[in-house]
Amino acid sequence: MDYHQLKEDVIAYSKEIGIDKIGFASVDMFSELKARLKRQQDLGYQSGFEKGSVKERTEPDQLLPEAQSIISIALAYPSKMKDAPKSTRQEPRGIFCRASWGEDYHNVLRHKLNQLMEYLEAKRPDLRYKSMVDTGELSDRAVAERAGIGFSGKNCAIITPEYGSYVYLGEMVTNIPFAPDEPVDDSCGDCNICVDACPTGALVQGGQLNAQRCIAFLTQTKGFLEDEFRTPIGNRLYGCDTCQTVCPKNRKKDFHLHEEFEPDPERVKPKLKPLLSISNREFKEKFGAMAGSWRGKKPIQRNAILALAHYKDETAVSELIRLMNEDPRPVIRGTAAFALGKIGTKDGRKAIESAKHVEEDSQVLVEMEKGLNYDR
Repeated sequence: MDYHQLKEDVIAYSKEIGIDKIGFASVDMFSELKARLKRQQDLGYQSGFEKGSVKERTEPDQLLPEAQSIISIALAYPSKMKDAPKSTRQEPRGIFCRASWGEDYHNVLRHKLNQLMEYLEAKRPDLRYKSMVDTGELSDRAVAERAGIGFSGKNCAIITPEYGSYVYLGEMVTNIPFAPDEPVDDSCGDCNICVDACPTGALVQGGQLNAQRCIAFLTQTKGFLEDEFRTPIGNRLYGCDTCQTVCPKNRKKDFHLHEEFEPDPERVKPKLKPLLSISNREFKEKFGAMAGSWRGKKPIQRNAILALAHYKDETAVSELIRLMNEDPRPVIRGTAAFALGKIGTKDGRKAIESAKHVEEDSQVLVEMEKGLNYDR
C-alpha cells in the first residue's frame, strides 16, 4: 500500500468532515513526558483525574501492541460570546470556561475520530486502533506537540499558529505506518505573562502545572474548597481561562467554525441564585450537554454559593439560610454558612448562631465558625 498517498487522502478527508488540524506522530516512548509525570507524582502536583500508569501514559504500544503511528486532531472553539448577558447587582451571574461553552467536546471529537476510523477501515480492513479524547491514557498535548499541531506553551496548553490555544484535541493510535510530521517551534520565548497572571500560582514555572492549585481543577472538586482558594475562584462555576486570555498568542483569535461549540449565553453565564434550588432534572436539562456538567450539580452549586459570597449579594441571604438549615449535603450546608458570614448581614449571622445548636457535622460546624468570625 502507498502509505504516503493514504496519508494525503486522510488529510483531505479530515478537512471534508470539519477537522481543523490533523497531524501524525511516531509511537516512540514519550521520554520527556515520562520524566515530567514522575516529577509531578513526586511533588504531589497531580489532579487525581489522570487515567492509567505512567508507563501506559507514555508508551503507546502499551495501549495497542500493534501501534505504528498516532493521528492527532484539533478542533477550534470560540473565545468570544455574542450578546453576553451582564451581571447586575440584583442578578449576579457565574461563568463557565470557554472549553465548556458548547456541546461536550468529548462527544464531538469522538464522532470525528469515528468517522476517520470508518474511512481508514474501508481502506485497510485489518485496521487496529485506539481513540482517545482527554480522558484516555495518552496526553493529548504531548501527542499534538509531536504531531506538529502546535507547541506546548508555558500555560500548559497546545498553542497553534492558526487558532492559538483555543483548540480541543484528540488522537487515534493505529497500526498503520504513517510518516510522522515535524513539530512546531516553541515561540513563548521570554514571555512569562501566563505564569505571572495565574490567580493561584498553579503554573509553578513555564510548562509545569501544580493541578492541586489550578482553579480549573478546583472548580471540579466535590468537597469543601480550601480557604485560600475561595477568593481567587471569583464567579467561576467551572474551569478557568486566565492563562489563555492573557496569552499574546491568543490575541484576536476567535473562531466560530463549529455550530456545536457555539455558546448559549444563558447556559454559560447563568444567574447564580436559581442554581441554589435547581433540581437534578432541571440541571441535566439545562447543563447536561455541556462538558462542565460531568461532575454533577454539587460542585457547580458550591461554586455558585462562593460566587454569591464574592459579590456579597444580600438578596441571596434567605436562600443561603435555607440551604444551611435544610440541605442534606454537608458541603453545601457548610459553604452556605461561610457565605452568609462573608456577606455579613445581621439576619445571616443570627441564622448561623441558631443553626449551630442543631448541626451535628463537625466540618459544617467549622464552616459556621469561619462565617461568624469572617474578617470584613
